[in-house]
Amino acid sequence: METESEPYVRLASLRQLHQVMADMNTARSLADTLQSVADGAVGALGYEMAAVNLVRQDGDLVVAAFSGNSAAESLITGRVGSRDSWDRRLNMGEQWGDLVFIPHTEGWVLDDDDVPQWYTDGPAPRFEDEWHPSDRLFAPMYTPGVQGGSSGELLGVISVDRPRNGRRPGAWGREALQMYAFQAAIAISNARLRANMQRALVRLERDQQALRASEESFRQAFEYAPSGMAIAEMGGDQHGRILRTNDALCRLLGRPASAMRRYSFSDLVHPEDIGTLLRTSAEGGRAELRLGRRDGSYVWVSLRNSVVADAADGPRFLLTHVEDIEERKRRELQLAHRASHDSLTGLPNSAELRSRLSSRLCRRQAQPGVLESLDAAYGHPAFDAPTGHGFDFAQGGEAFDGFDHHVHTSAPEDGRDDGTKGLAVLFCDLDGFKSINDRFGHNAGDAVLIEVARRLSRGVRDGDTVARLGGDEFVILADGLGKADAQDLAVRLRNEIIQPIRAEGRAVRVGASFGIGWAHCGMTADEVLKSADERMYVEKRSRPKQHRRAG
Repeated sequence: METESEPYVRLASLRQLHQVMADMNTARSLADTLQSVADGAVGALGYEMAAVNLVRQDGDLVVAAFSGNSAAESLITGRVGSRDSWDRRLNMGEQWGDLVFIPHTEGWVLDDDDVPQWYTDGPAPRFEDEWHPSDRLFAPMYTPGVQGGSSGELLGVISVDRPRNGRRPGAWGREALQMYAFQAAIAISNARLRANMQRALVRLERDQQALRASEESFRQAFEYAPSGMAIAEMGGDQHGRILRTNDALCRLLGRPASAMRRYSFSDLVHPEDIGTLLRTSAEGGRAELRLGRRDGSYVWVSLRNSVVADAADGPRFLLTHVEDIEERKRRELQLAHRASHDSLTGLPNSAELRSRLSSRLCRRQAQPGVLESLDAAYGHPAFDAPTGHGFDFAQGGEAFDGFDHHVHTSAPEDGRDDGTKGLAVLFCDLDGFKSINDRFGHNAGDAVLIEVARRLSRGVRDGDTVARLGGDEFVILADGLGKADAQDLAVRLRNEIIQPIRAEGRAVRVGASFGIGWAHCGMTADEVLKSADERMYVEKRSRPKQHRRAG
């Protein structure tokens, strides 16, 4: 991760980090989870070596997993460091949020303590932020509390050595490691919980005496689990009805336990996520979906089912583990928004514009013989003879999308306004913008672009798209317009843009040239944009230069 330039990080790197977090949350055992945590710090965060030091019942920490160097792994895996020595380390050095960084100038005092450690050879740093072979970086992991973060007890410590780029982690690298340690603590806690529950279930199936002995242990594991838990009926007419919930789930949904017993999960799930819930297997099923809170809002959760048998041949129930993933989903949405929107104006960017435009267009193409096969398969012509509209064929070997749900996009004919409504594409280019950048600087130019974006967004209807194509070029997608409507819209938007704009303490003006193109099925997004662009330049050249910009 640290090979990326901050604060800009490639989406591929974030996907890799997300995949690592998903892997450690789906590991089958506690040992696999611990190894996934160590491997992820090396593979996704970019450190050369990483160790997971886990707190034992006696309070000391054991090296439970190691990644990055087989020689160091065989040297220190399974070795134990005292809690006093670890507390000393975590209370010295520099505090980077929840992280602890001990520079080589201070770490020499730790060389002789009993914490298992390794040394890497390398030259002395040549500049201030270069990693020294004796630098130490620790990421404590705490049991998840109600508020998250470090409110719980120490669960363990992830220790890492030397980022691959040779530099001390910057702001993004530190935050990534801190978030990773937080997620690792949840994964390890959940792995322990699953292990405890599985052991409890084995005991439940042996005999009635073992059932009674383990019942209290299971109750406590259920009631005091840091994430939501529920028991529901399995099979029959009441399948999925909630029988019992723990406090964590009640707090998460803002509903008392007595009220929860009136529902099944299908009653609480967001309407758009019903299909996801139904596709989740009853045994070992997992899904990410939204559950309704008492106040009417929804929260993203990860839902996992396990089967609990009341006795060897008795009724079976669903044990559902509900984990709050609202924060992760929020970050994913933010990342997706950044990837599809212009960072300056907040408008959809060029890629998002083409995606929205392409989604309205179908390619009416097929290989010879395909249409005849479709006629035979579906019992009607693949293309409607008068219009040529029918099945839509995707590019690149993907499946076609050509059933009745697609509304084909048509355009008014050139030369006359026959009342046809279509998808208008208005290509807007600012006049006089370069002179503002040249005279008053790029800050003034940015202020103008932001204000123009605001005025364009204010001047269109709900559902229309205003996008920044790049530089001082904007594009508006407005569906359901006739030729006169589109021309009126262009005039209104131009009149909005030419009003004075405050930039860097002064009033400036820009003009705007609009070209109106029309999208219809059979065209590509680039063809539509090129058509509107060409019409814009025709319109720009048709007006005298002195009339292109007001003021």
